[in-house]
Amino acid sequence: MTLVHRVLFPHPIESLEEYLERGGGAGLEAARRRSPDAIVAEVEASGLRGRGGAGFPTGRKWRTVVENRSPVEPSMVVVNGAEGEPGTFKDRAIVRSDPYQVVEGALVAARAVGADRVIFALKRSFRTEVSRLRMAVEEFRAAEFVAGVELEVFEGPGEYLYGEETALLEAIDGRHPFPRIAPPYRRGVDEVFATTADARSAADGSGLAAHVEMAGPTGATGAAPTLVNNLETIANVPRILDRGASWFRTEGTDQSPGTIVCTITGCTRRHGVGEVPMGTPLREVIEAIGGGARPGRRIKAVLPGVANALIPEALLDTPASYEAMAGAGSGLGSCGFIVIDDSVDLVALAAGVSRFLAVESCGQCTPCKQDGLALAEHLVRLSASDIHGRDLVPAVTALLSTVANEARCYLASQHQTVVGSVFERFADEPAAHASGRAAGVDPELVAEVVDISDGVAVLDERHRDKQPDWTYGAEYSGKAPADLMDEHRSHRP
Repeated sequence: MTLVHRVLFPHPIESLEEYLERGGGAGLEAARRRSPDAIVAEVEASGLRGRGGAGFPTGRKWRTVVENRSPVEPSMVVVNGAEGEPGTFKDRAIVRSDPYQVVEGALVAARAVGADRVIFALKRSFRTEVSRLRMAVEEFRAAEFVAGVELEVFEGPGEYLYGEETALLEAIDGRHPFPRIAPPYRRGVDEVFATTADARSAADGSGLAAHVEMAGPTGATGAAPTLVNNLETIANVPRILDRGASWFRTEGTDQSPGTIVCTITGCTRRHGVGEVPMGTPLREVIEAIGGGARPGRRIKAVLPGVANALIPEALLDTPASYEAMAGAGSGLGSCGFIVIDDSVDLVALAAGVSRFLAVESCGQCTPCKQDGLALAEHLVRLSASDIHGRDLVPAVTALLSTVANEARCYLASQHQTVVGSVFERFADEPAAHASGRAAGVDPELVAEVVDISDGVAVLDERHRDKQPDWTYGAEYSGKAPADLMDEHRSHRP
């Protein structure tokens, strides 16, 4: 199959002048000729869904923000480019290729929801992408395209949870990237932050670790809701406004229209990022971007990041769409597919996933952190074919049933889903380790993709040394990141 190029171009666009020569800016011009309501209606009609993982309808999200506008202050737009999902590199590839469409799309969104400020949230470690976006922002300012909208590129921490929507807003507001229990539409970015969890909980009666005002039908607080969209989602917006919703729907499926940018890593001939029509069979995506299985090997399964169940080889012809992947018992996620061939031990892979998630847990929810760490330890022992292996399988099963208890974000459920899919769909491999029939192996490294160079994905090797308290010291403190933060606050004068 041939890759498409709606938001990911084969050759980088180097300047705003070049972008405009290629037709850029037309979406913003179209938006300025329309009312905010008409802009939202066009996005709704397009069927564009969030490309950050959940696939929530973008137009519906915009509409809700508009309907809950504050009578006293403008809303804000936050572009989430803080990708850290293992196996994913698509947002960074888009920025490297064309950051101008991201800025233009954000300005369209700002007009639609009445925002006077746009924040592009990336990780400070994304040096190339931060530089490209800053340059694009400056060029838009110099060309007087911003029309009174303040643009800011925010550089956040490297933690996985920083990409979670409420944690990202916490980081922008100067706090740690800890998720908050919250309805879908948070009011504002700036929030009052009490000194301790108990004080915060007592202050608002919520029982939550942080008081977070939310968008509601009355707008009683006067605070405006913040629109948060994934970077790839925003990159699609200019052409929808320029060419129309019906054009956008010429690719993809009825429930998953448009194209999607996929990352292929793992056991393939090459690694890379490419754009395909929604609904393309997963096997064809792997062939087109990754060149298929390595010589002499057979694909055993595909892991869509660390949020969805493993997809066995028998289901590789499943279309890459939200509805089809859900029907296959998995999910599309951020379209980062880690391909696993018959040389990979799936218990070792489960141990790697488990360690990644346990380490990246912030520790606000005790089962997520403590049961997660116990899961990771049991899986390391099981992959090593420990002599007590027969006891480890029921121990893992028991922990999978409790790790997500009272969880405030999806991380613990991801732990259940991915590890559970190994034990359910590939039960013979854990059984072989439990009985000692399988040779002991080390856990696979599961970590963020730092770069893709010459067809090879570079993983964050430093994650091997990351402690569960988010430090890189030789010894683990025994505390969770949330515990250390509370200790730090309690010792402040």
